[in-house]
Amino acid sequence: MSDLPIGYWLKHLDRLIESDLDRVLAADSLGRRQWQVLNSLHREPATLLELDRRLLPFLEEGEDGVGSAVEALRQRGWVSGLVSVELTEEGTRAHDALLERVQSTRARLTAGISDQEYRATVDVLERMSANLEQG
Repeated sequence: MSDLPIGYWLKHLDRLIESDLDRVLAADSLGRRQWQVLNSLHREPATLLELDRRLLPFLEEGEDGVGSAVEALRQRGWVSGLVSVELTEEGTRAHDALLERVQSTRARLTAGISDQEYRATVDVLERMSANLEQG
């Protein structure tokens, strides 16, 4: 077992996940934030404010919100709407094709890890977060 602290492994894993996702999305000249917006809108349409709230945990320090990602997707013809933004048919097809590739990277990430181990890890991280949020 490593003597490195959890913070090291969290940051290291986060960088690896981001790098792998960037590689997958680069094939379609798509950025991570654009994917997150596309994936969020696949679940349900939203206003820009709602999208900002949904994706707040993923925003980098100094990042204003997801407006530029929405606009990039609009230019591709993947989203429509001004007040409430939603996927177009082309956006839905693009999402579905990208989701297959994103899921394959997620499968690589969890290879050799049981569902029980995965759930236990997420549970521990969630409780650690709650501990620091409380106090």
